[in-house]
This record gives sequence, C-alpha cells and structure tokens, in this order.
Amino acid sequence: MLLFWKHSAQYLCRLVAISACFLALQPAHAGLFDDEEARKAILDLRTRVDQHRQAQEAQNAEIKRNQDKALQDANESNAALRRSLLDLQAQMEALRADLARLRGQDEQLARDVAEMQRRQKDLAQGVDERVRRFEPTKVQLDGREFMAEPNEKRDYDNAFALFRKPDYAASSSAFADFIRRNPQSGYTPSAYFWLGNAQYANKEYSAAITNFRAMISAAPDHPKAPEAALGLANSQIELKDNRAARRTLDDLIKAYPQSEAAVAAKDRLTRLR
Repeated sequence: MLLFWKHSAQYLCRLVAISACFLALQPAHAGLFDDEEARKAILDLRTRVDQHRQAQEAQNAEIKRNQDKALQDANESNAALRRSLLDLQAQMEALRADLARLRGQDEQLARDVAEMQRRQKDLAQGVDERVRRFEPTKVQLDGREFMAEPNEKRDYDNAFALFRKPDYAASSSAFADFIRRNPQSGYTPSAYFWLGNAQYANKEYSAAITNFRAMISAAPDHPKAPEAALGLANSQIELKDNRAARRTLDDLIKAYPQSEAAVAAKDRLTRLR
C-alpha cells in the first residue's frame, strides 16, 4: 500500500507540474484557463488518481485474495499432510506392536517345540528302556557268550547272590526253580553246576550227583564241566561209593586232561587206592 501511495503521489505531482508549465507558457491576458477550468482539471486529475488508486487497490485485493487462498490451500495441504503423517505413525506403531506380539509368539512356539522335543526324547528313552527290559541281551558267563532274556539274567543273578551269601538252601531252591522255568537258557548249565555245589554244601550228596551229571550231560564242553565232574566224584566219596568215584575221576582225567580239575582228580585217585 505504501508503494501504491508513493506512485500515486508522484503521478499527481507530475500532472500538476505539467499543468502549471502549460499555464505558464500561455499569455496571462489570454485567459485560456479560468478558475472553473482549473477546478475541472484538478477534479479530472483527482478522478483519474482515484480510478488509478481503485484499480491498484482492486489489483492488490485480488493479489491478497490469491495469496490468502494460496496460504489457505497450503495450510490445508499441511494439515492433510500432518494427518497422513499421524495416520502413518499410528500404522507404524500398530505394526511394531504386531511384530512384538509375533516375536513373542515365535519365542513361545520355540519354547513349546523345545519342550515337546525334550518330552519326546524322554518318552523315547523311556520306551527304549522298557523295551530293553523285555528284549534279549548278549551275556558272557563262564567263558561263554549267549543271548538271554532280561528275566533270565535277573533270576540267575538272584540265585547266585543267595549262594554267595551263603544261603545254600535258598540258593538250591532258586537254581532249581530257574532250571525248571528256563531249561533251554544259556544260564542253565551254570545253574546246574551251582545247584550241585549248593546241595553238596548242604550235604545233599545224592541230589548233587544228579545235578552234576545233568550239567556234564547237557554241556560236556562247558568250562565248568571238569569241576562238575570233580564235584560228582567228591559227592560219591562222601557217600562211600569209592568205586564209582574212581571211575568218575578216571573219566575226568581222560576227558579234561589239561584242566586244573584233572590235577585234583589225580591226587584223589592216589588217596583212594
């Protein structure tokens, strides 16, 4: 506005100056411009100035309207942009929350899977252990290797533990029961041997003879067979059947000449003759 009034004043001044110069060039007596004409000229000049001012004000108003509209549009655009940014921020926060929730679910799922795997492993181990209780296992006894059921090993070990206690009566019953229930077991020859020894310790010599013979007959190549033959001869000696004892000792020496039992058999033969 200040610039407008500055230009208007300059324009008015130029018009007045031009008018004054024009009047000065005319003879004073000519009277070309009287007071009325001067007033008209001034009024006309004012009218032009007002028109110019109004046009300039209208132009400035239009510019201001345009500026206000541009500013309003810019404000509205900024407001829309802020709303968009707020919406985007809210969406990002929601995504972060979902991501955190999913991570938590993944971690829980990983823990659940690990726990399930541990339980499956424990269950598999438990099943394997239960299965092993019923599956035959490889056993080494008295220099021989064979497959045996778990209950066979258990019963034989229990009977042998009674023999070593020593509880010969209980051991005799346990070994006899074992032989009755497991006649084809790899433990059976050894069970006959220890049954005969338990009966010999209990002075049940006739029963001992029967079981020593059963052991030798069932497994003549068994590592305990020479000792069983010696036990048989000792039982016969206890029963005063020296003739049968000498025959048993002779058979022992012939069948197992390299055994320690054969050395003992020779000593007993010497004493019996």
